[in-house]
Amino acid sequence: MYAQVGLETEVEAASPHQLVLMLFDGFLESVGRARLAMQAKLIEVKCQQIGRAVRILDEGLRAALDLEAGGDVAHNLHALYSYVISRLTLANLRNDVSILEEADRLIRPIREAWVEIGPQVARGARA
Repeated sequence: MYAQVGLETEVEAASPHQLVLMLFDGFLESVGRARLAMQAKLIEVKCQQIGRAVRILDEGLRAALDLEAGGDVAHNLHALYSYVISRLTLANLRNDVSILEEADRLIRPIREAWVEIGPQVARGARA
């Protein structure tokens, strides 16, 4: 219960940039947990974590893209997120850890780039 309240407080206080970072972190956490669950043959946990990762990509990151204003970057991210969603579905069906690792490898650099632009976003918000 306390963790839920803490998370809600963190979300309410977060900037849009921080919210996206939280989505990336949640995605990577879910993929990691799904990998561990898959290796331990915990099917229900695996399915829950892959489902959470898919929802984060679909309802969080992909839905937030502005395809008109974002140009090629937004379109490329949309295509990447769609690809990763399809790969996660396949990983779930085949119990394939390597596909989960691929999803991590594809999204982690985007997250790292997002972290790197954080100071620029913060300066722009103060200006």
